[in-house]
Amino acid sequence: VPAAIYYAFRQGEVDESGFSVKGWATFLQAIVDAGYSIGATWPVRTELVGNLKKNKNALATSVVMACRPRAADAETISRIEFIRALRRELPAALKEMHRASIAPVDIPQASIGPGIAIFSRYASVIERDDSPMSVKTALQIINEELDQYLSSQEGDFDPETRFAVTWFTQHGYEKGLFGDADNLARARGISVDDVRHAGIVESSAGRVRIYKREDLEDDWNPETDRHLTIWECCQYLVRQHQLDGLSHETALLLKKVGSDKAEAVKDLAYVLYEISDKRRQDRQEATTYNALVTDWTELTRQAACCGDPRHRRRWPDQAGHLRGDGTWQKARANMCLKEWSCSRRRSSRS
Repeated sequence: VPAAIYYAFRQGEVDESGFSVKGWATFLQAIVDAGYSIGATWPVRTELVGNLKKNKNALATSVVMACRPRAADAETISRIEFIRALRRELPAALKEMHRASIAPVDIPQASIGPGIAIFSRYASVIERDDSPMSVKTALQIINEELDQYLSSQEGDFDPETRFAVTWFTQHGYEKGLFGDADNLARARGISVDDVRHAGIVESSAGRVRIYKREDLEDDWNPETDRHLTIWECCQYLVRQHQLDGLSHETALLLKKVGSDKAEAVKDLAYVLYEISDKRRQDRQEATTYNALVTDWTELTRQAACCGDPRHRRRWPDQAGHLRGDGTWQKARANMCLKEWSCSRRRSSRS
């Protein structure tokens, strides 16, 4: 008989990789040992918490698991066969999660679904020493494959963006040696000057650093930028979202970026979240990318309406005050607020 099982997290239960040190793995192990296969896991926000506003990356309060009894004739596979199955099936599942704009902070838990589904559909996975693989080990392998998938996405970016991602991983927004930057750029078939002309870095006195968002141009327009990169589009969108949140201005900027680059920008936000959160341990930086992706679905919807004056809306800021282009009458302010609230609830349920 199929079953839906909910698991509620305590924040102290989660380690730096996004997985529980003991409780979560023990709970999953009990389900597998009981003869169930786990078909999917999905993060569910059962409480409204203000962690993102407090610059805390908190997992969803609960995870729901769809389970069914494991097939009686389930096979036994080796560790290497399990890894091959992950590499074959996990990328498609992760792409679907990205298309659904699942918040980066929830991706580690959501990705458990397709990963543990592979693990639990077999009678057992055998280690090199012929012992059965534990769920805890399986979760570690799934997490490693998730990291590899995110790293592989960098190959789809333009050379300047790939340079910036690697440089950001190593140096953040601090200065580094020009010689190191030159070697990195040459390996990508470009020069440091190419990256500088793209508006990504500044180079002087033998040092190179990535521009912080507060250093970016105030009047930047992606429609007139002759050297447009995914890195620029992402950073300017993050800055606009930090300033105005889910607003007409942010949606308009996304529209100007264009649908041909929008998905790559969102993919970059996922990559930069992982780098900031796991490698650089910069939770405040990670939160900015998480916030942008969380609002992505609604921003995309609003971007599609930006050309129609009838859809020029005013959105409430974090303090609850309406802001925007001022074309709506005060009599419709309450309608706008209710519509925004409903759309946010629909977005959170999706």
